[in-house]
Amino acid sequence: MAHNPHAPQGPEHSQDPAGSTQMFRAFVEEEGGAGGAQRRSAPQAASSGSRTGVVLSVVAGVVVVAAAIWLALA
Repeated sequence: MAHNPHAPQGPEHSQDPAGSTQMFRAFVEEEGGAGGAQRRSAPQAASSGSRTGVVLSVVAGVVVVAAAIWLALA
């Protein structure tokens, strides 16, 4: 890992100021608890839904670009 001279150094700065590390650890611990199998099945359903949204967005973008090109050449 590269040394960052602007990063805080020393034990007094060991806590993450943004709290993202603590939040991630809490998330991982929560996912590892009871009912973890039920929580793991939900992201798969959300993943297919977000994939559909991405496909529709790309198709809509292609239609908009094609319409702009058609109007520019007309």
